[in-house]
Amino acid sequence: MDIHILTLFPGMFRGVLEESIIKRAQEKGLVKIFLHDLREFGLGKRKTTDDYPYGGGAGMIMRIEPVYNAIKKIKAKNTRHCRTGGQERKKNKIRTILLTPQGEILNEGKSKKLAKESSVILICGHYKGLDERIRLNLIDEEISVGDYVLSGGEIAAMVVVDTITRLIPGVLGNKESMRLDSFHQNILEGPLYTRPVEFKGMKVPDSLLSGNHGQIFDWRRKEALRRTYLKRPELFNVIKLSEKDKQMLEEIKKEKL
Repeated sequence: MDIHILTLFPGMFRGVLEESIIKRAQEKGLVKIFLHDLREFGLGKRKTTDDYPYGGGAGMIMRIEPVYNAIKKIKAKNTRHCRTGGQERKKNKIRTILLTPQGEILNEGKSKKLAKESSVILICGHYKGLDERIRLNLIDEEISVGDYVLSGGEIAAMVVVDTITRLIPGVLGNKESMRLDSFHQNILEGPLYTRPVEFKGMKVPDSLLSGNHGQIFDWRRKEALRRTYLKRPELFNVIKLSEKDKQMLEEIKKEKL
């Protein structure tokens, strides 16, 4: 998978892209991440990327030309010549995404869809906003990472890169670990424990020490349901519960009372 990031601040990404899972995914060749400095596409000697808003008002607006030229360059590299006939043929379509508070909220379902794309472009907004013609003419969709204000789209892009990279087949060594992650099945992950068995009077639950895999599975599932019920009950609107899950949930409700 190719991920292209258009940003005014490429330096913000270096630590994120050079550590942990994202670094290993790149080393394995499972994902290629390209940083494109929008200032390289700026106008004039000063490489201008922003200007005052028409109609007045506070703040500066990102101009359309740098964004347009950056996307054009990326898509041009995605075009190759056929050996027969000399005609140009495009590779798989690049999905162009604008990171903005006005977009669809990112969730696990959206991340799974994006992870199936062969190429994506992530546009990081900055300043007061972007020229509306970018939104209307240059993108395929808008994505938000939450209902709050960030200084720019860079941190949002990091979130998107992280959540889709880990879903690419082969990136995570332990598929079971991913399967049990919070939100992978629209349910929060239950409590986790490791050594020591007891620390200052705080003990690991007996069920996890039983050696009975069925009992351990049931305990983990019930605790995941309990945590979801207590912290994010609205998730049950999209969770598909088995009959056993429903029984556990009824037990949890009674225990809570």
